Amino acid sequence: MNEKILIIDDDVDTLKLVGLMLQKQSYQIVAANNGLQGLEQAESENPDLILLDVMMPGMDGYEVAKRLRLNPHTANTPILMFTAKTQLDDKVTGFEAGADDYLTKPTHPSELNAHVKALLSRHTKIKPSATTPLAEEKRALIIGVLSPRGGQGVTTVSVNLGAAIHLASKSDVIVAELRPGMGSIGPDLGEPNPRALVELLSASMADLTRQMVKEKLFVYETGLQILFGSVQPVDAALLNSVAPMETLVNLLSYLAPYLVLDLGAGLTPMTQKLISSCNLLLVIAEPVPNALTHSRLLIDDLVALGVTRENVLVVAVNRIRTDTQTTLAQIESQIGQSPVAMITPMPELIYMAIRMKTIAIGARPESLTAQQFAKLASAVFDFEKKK
Repeated sequence: MNEKILIIDDDVDTLKLVGLMLQKQSYQIVAANNGLQGLEQAESENPDLILLDVMMPGMDGYEVAKRLRLNPHTANTPILMFTAKTQLDDKVTGFEAGADDYLTKPTHPSELNAHVKALLSRHTKIKPSATTPLAEEKRALIIGVLSPRGGQGVTTVSVNLGAAIHLASKSDVIVAELRPGMGSIGPDLGEPNPRALVELLSASMADLTRQMVKEKLFVYETGLQILFGSVQPVDAALLNSVAPMETLVNLLSYLAPYLVLDLGAGLTPMTQKLISSCNLLLVIAEPVPNALTHSRLLIDDLVALGVTRENVLVVAVNRIRTDTQTTLAQIESQIGQSPVAMITPMPELIYMAIRMKTIAIGARPESLTAQQFAKLASAVFDFEKKK
């Protein structure tokens, strides 16, 4: 079989030109036009060689090379750096990042072919097989929580679900409040001005590492880890920082077996990007007629965006007590699927938790609310078993 080469370069003309050069030599070509996409393609396509441009916006080639070397899937894949830079220090930086060889733009087809052939001949890639298993770095089960409109309890569900999963599984769980400028978990737990999310999103993508992200996590008393959203309203502008947010979620996914994402309300451009990273989506449904209609429409939109309907679960959240409470059967009739959990109103418990600087199920572990979140955690585990 002909060798597969992944080209990572933000310049479309270079992608086409170099791709054609290599295709003439009968190589299979896969292309990516930014660093993050390149990392994803490297893992999914399992190339025999990676041709990597250095000068790319956001995540440059040096950082891509470092991350490729940290991933067991690509740790031994040969990397040919491709750049317009000629300085010795730049080449040294490339080799230190993990490059095997270096080419300077522009290059002649025969020179490119010679370097590619030499690298491929020197590297014998170990392919996964029944007798030679590939060491895998396991990613988290990523659970996204969202609602069709604001004020329906997304954050409350996210943090209490994370705690319930942690208590039941005894595994590390991270809850990421991905809501710059609209955070609430930090102040509830005694941190009046949390800046972790803002600092990570404002950092250079090339500087973002797992260790940096890990150091920004708040460790709750039970061991649950939380990435606080900020509370300064102007920080909401960072909702447009889609690429840094994708990188952040990718790094978080390697830090714990379970990752719960508080995605907030609606389908913002950021949320539309992040849902593709989620294994499971929980849609909040408030059991009143208009709100149920909005939840059904949100599920329809998710499916239209490519989400498998089986990967969407409904959580009914009652925010206020009412004598006209909608039944499970009525919810199923209006939305098209039955909720996996029903969260009853808990204003006094929330108030008590805030005074104690804890979360709802932490304030009263034996409460009905705690039991309801335990049931929701069980639904997550059931989904995980079927994955």
